[in-house]
Amino acid sequence: MSEYGDGFPGIRPRRLRTNATMRRMVAETRLDPADFILPAFVREGIDEPVAIETMPGVVQHTRDTLRKAAVEAAEAGVSGIMLFGVPEEAKKDAVGTAGTDPDGILQQALRDVRAEVGDELLVMSDLCLDEFTDHGHCGVLDARGRVDNDATLERYAEMAQVQADAGAHVVGPSGMMDGQVGVIRDALDQTGHEDVAILAYTAKYASAFYGPFREAVGSSLTGDRKTYQQDPANLRESLRELALDLQEGADMVMVKPAGPYLDVLAKVAESVDVPVVAYQISGEYAMIEAAAQRGWIDREAAIRESLVGIRRAGARNVLTYWAVEVARALR
Repeated sequence: MSEYGDGFPGIRPRRLRTNATMRRMVAETRLDPADFILPAFVREGIDEPVAIETMPGVVQHTRDTLRKAAVEAAEAGVSGIMLFGVPEEAKKDAVGTAGTDPDGILQQALRDVRAEVGDELLVMSDLCLDEFTDHGHCGVLDARGRVDNDATLERYAEMAQVQADAGAHVVGPSGMMDGQVGVIRDALDQTGHEDVAILAYTAKYASAFYGPFREAVGSSLTGDRKTYQQDPANLRESLRELALDLQEGADMVMVKPAGPYLDVLAKVAESVDVPVVAYQISGEYAMIEAAAQRGWIDREAAIRESLVGIRRAGARNVLTYWAVEVARALR
């Protein structure tokens, strides 16, 4: 008899934690290379990759090194690569012309990567104007300096067409404009790109964790994006955005950031029958890397735990800068 008396039952959950093999067998959440999508930056006018100071281990690629990175991702079993273009500063303007130029850096990169990997890796494209505008906002500004939603949608329709023409399997509208998914779906369908999928940035929050990303894309932004990205205080609002995106034809939906918004991610995952994606963003990456460099945490264990948490909360796929590293480790 147990010293705790008859009231202590013989049921001991710890029996299922006794060794690594047991824990692996009963694990409810598993990571697989196919879970991951690699975000990657390609910069115009450079001959060598440029290290991103705030994101140790991440670079702005040349077109050549981007092709190599895509091959590495495909060989590691990663499912996709999400491309972000960084134009020369002189090519930025008020309406983001470089974003719809068929010969713009992002379109060139899409053609490069698609030619290199074909269908072995899903080639995805960030569909937003912020990298290409001299004011750094995700859309066209009106006379009072506010983002003009409907004028921006016209630009997004053009971007969708040129990105699809360049070979994108998937476009990811990230600007949080009302109606963006529907307008992009119409633009794709009307130009013979019915097979190009839309990964909707459904719940993209106005987060403090985007800081390192601004360096990565050479952002020209002053101020913030709180008038169009979601308020971090709100959850129900994300479900409204979700319903609209699905109604407009989203094939997949995203929550961004991932780690600070696991409750939103779980709620979205419970509510839909389409794939749910989460973006483990630059600030999440930078915090773990910085703490690990100082010896405050076990780097590999922290990376793995953060990704398991995102998957456990309901993400089918995760955009993470560790995609290739973790995929290789899993293999």
